[in-house]
Amino acid sequence: MSKNDEIFARLKQDHDKHRALLDRLLETHGDTAERQSLFEELTRELKGHAAAEEQALYSTMLRKPPTTDETRHSVAEHHEIEEALNDLAATDMASGAWLQKFKELDHDYRHHINEEEEDHFPDFEKYLDDKDREHMRGVFERRKREEKSDADVTPKKKEDAKE
Repeated sequence: MSKNDEIFARLKQDHDKHRALLDRLLETHGDTAERQSLFEELTRELKGHAAAEEQALYSTMLRKPPTTDETRHSVAEHHEIEEALNDLAATDMASGAWLQKFKELDHDYRHHINEEEEDHFPDFEKYLDDKDREHMRGVFERRKREEKSDADVTPKKKEDAKE
């Protein structure tokens, strides 16, 4: 992998892990230890990834005027996904409502990461220099570890999640 695509390959690696977790969760049923464990892992992964991605990639892209709109769009979607995760945590896993909300999250998140990989990342690549890439490499892994360990999995209803 070249220096030019290293950060994007690393982000896609996380996205692939997230897709696999979503697939595994879709195969679970009811309020089981497996579903609870997988959902907690997914929550920590998504929240840690989003925070690190914002600090490494999106903070860099906000300084590049041609990518500001795409960047703001992705960051807004990160917050919507976090709200959906919080709402799911506050919903009874044995209920049909949980599965319905999870399927909405699954759809929205897959749309988000596909959009990043297919549209945003190729656009962003054009505006990065070696200094940007060095910054992103240094920040992403460190922040992901920190953010993932601190990720809140406490249940919050959707209407309270915006606070």
